[in-house]
Amino acid sequence: MSAPSFATLSAAELDERILAFIEAWHTSRAVANEHEFGVLARELFAYQVAENAPYRAFVQSVRGSLEAPDDWRQIPAVPASAFKEATLATFDIRRAEAEFHTSGTTQARAGRHYLERAALYRASLLAGFDRFMLPDGARLAYLNLLPDARTQPHSSLSFMMQVVGDERGVRPPAFYVQGEELEVARFCDDLAALGRANTPVCITGTAFAFVALLDTFERQGLRFTLPGASRIMETGGFKGRVRSVERPALYARLSEAFGIAPQAIVAEYGMTELLSQYYDTPASRAGDARVKAGPPWLRTVVVDAEGAEVAAGTIGFLRHVDLANRSSAIAIQTEDRGYTIGEGFVLLGRETAAPLRGCSLNAEDLAARYD
Repeated sequence: MSAPSFATLSAAELDERILAFIEAWHTSRAVANEHEFGVLARELFAYQVAENAPYRAFVQSVRGSLEAPDDWRQIPAVPASAFKEATLATFDIRRAEAEFHTSGTTQARAGRHYLERAALYRASLLAGFDRFMLPDGARLAYLNLLPDARTQPHSSLSFMMQVVGDERGVRPPAFYVQGEELEVARFCDDLAALGRANTPVCITGTAFAFVALLDTFERQGLRFTLPGASRIMETGGFKGRVRSVERPALYARLSEAFGIAPQAIVAEYGMTELLSQYYDTPASRAGDARVKAGPPWLRTVVVDAEGAEVAAGTIGFLRHVDLANRSSAIAIQTEDRGYTIGEGFVLLGRETAAPLRGCSLNAEDLAARYD
């Protein structure tokens, strides 16, 4: 096998440069340097080929060469399902600072994403959340229709919202999923108390958790009017084993139940296999075809069934390249369908023949209880 032609940096050197790239955009609002992204992506590829044996074998099989490609768009992308089949790590996983599991299904085992340094995930998630969810710098209380990160340490979404609540919240974040139960009564009590104090909130949950909550609200005749500057973040998962929910209908129900404008409801798009996230752009939140955008260290290419990039506006499969994935695989091929528009993309959902996956399956069978 031929060796990578690109210089291989150490993990520490890569981390320093990736964190600096994130910080420059986060704190100074600097426009991302396209050339720098390309160089970093190819350097990270060379590092992963050298240090990640399963990825090296994959690259050799699909390209016949281990040399760094001329363009970051040509970096081979592992299928998201590969995290279920192999240990995609550039380090001894016994040293992992965090380990995240995909939700999986009863038919397939969960994938595992190992992080050598949690600092990369923390920096990436906070920078993206600040830009897309907190452009006004609002200080909020975070109420999460998710499992508690302390009891579910392998949930990347729970970890994310624990960090956000700790770093940006006016009080410790609250979580309302215990086992398979959504604690509606405790959620309502907390929401009412925050309303009396006129404290704005951010309610985060999967689509199915919101459906379970709204079903209970409607049975009980419950409604709230959230304080000004409140917002909702929905984290995906409209397709499940039993029930399908359309986004406009869900958002209309959320708007009615919480007295909040649909534009204050933001869909986040992320996955366990990525350490960065996309969000609805502000300009697209008034319509049904919401456009997703992300931070500049996270890029998307839309490809056809053969893996070739398609023209803007053409529907294909989403491929993501994430510099924050330093300790695993930089490029991830998904079965999610969409098309590019401007600097973002429209997410259409998963290929119908694809196996079920996604964070929302954790909440699909929730037994919402109000007592």
